[in-house]
Amino acid sequence: MVFGQVVIGPPGSGKTTYCNGMSQFLKLIGRKVAVINLDPANDALPYECAVNIEDLIKLNDVMMEHSLGPNGGLVYCMDYLEKNVDWLQAKLEPLLKDHYLLFDFPGQVELFFLHSNAKSVIMKLIKKLNLRLTAVHLVDSHLCNDPGKYVSALLLSLSTMLHLELPHINVLSKIDLIESYGKLGFNLDFYTDVQDLSYLQNLLAQDRYSSKYRKLTKELCDVIDDFGLVNFTTLDIQDKESVGNLVKLIDKTNGYIFAGIEASAVEFSKIAVGPLDWDYYRVAAVQEKYMKDDENFDDSD
Repeated sequence: MVFGQVVIGPPGSGKTTYCNGMSQFLKLIGRKVAVINLDPANDALPYECAVNIEDLIKLNDVMMEHSLGPNGGLVYCMDYLEKNVDWLQAKLEPLLKDHYLLFDFPGQVELFFLHSNAKSVIMKLIKKLNLRLTAVHLVDSHLCNDPGKYVSALLLSLSTMLHLELPHINVLSKIDLIESYGKLGFNLDFYTDVQDLSYLQNLLAQDRYSSKYRKLTKELCDVIDDFGLVNFTTLDIQDKESVGNLVKLIDKTNGYIFAGIEASAVEFSKIAVGPLDWDYYRVAAVQEKYMKDDENFDDSD
């Protein structure tokens, strides 16, 4: 089994910065990491990528050749990638033995709740390469300062969760900057736990621009409440403790914490519901030993 993350989110939410910071943290705790750039519009990468979609297709070439704008060009690129997923599979296969994978996807949100191309690529890779992936959906925390934008972020998160059908974590990124956008209407827990949204509706009703959409806002909030799926964790990508807490959460969702452990179903359940106190340095050593034992077993055959 190969573990990894599918990093998604709107433009400006910090996906590329996240991939850069997350890869550095994972290397620090002893994991070999491969970052896969699948954003053909991302031509200024701060990290060294193991696979780059620009080796297959370039957004600027697509826009010029087919007279498309950026959005249409990105949809075309994802469609082209889906048709050539064997290219991506061949690029990934040498990394499968000992790498943790980070997939950096485009920021066009329609790709993840409306179009099927990106989902199809992910599902084909999961099936063919036996991947265990968690979707990490980044949302800029400054949206919490505007009730209308926060509701939009909730709807986007819910739609993406339902469309991708992956283990999923919603993250409020740039949490260290949230106070620079003004005082929040409620405590931060209200926004991370997605508590009673009727209080948020009262705030919107006080806004002269939003008040005329009061009925629509109520219906949208009711949809979010009825599903009861959306919550957020926070992230400051420059804070090791913040990144570490997120990694622990991701490792629970994709099963990484169980890799290389021989235990009963009851013991696995205890780990799954237990606190996020995973000892990463110990785990890295255990998994290295497990991999060596596995290689010795293969050699004996």
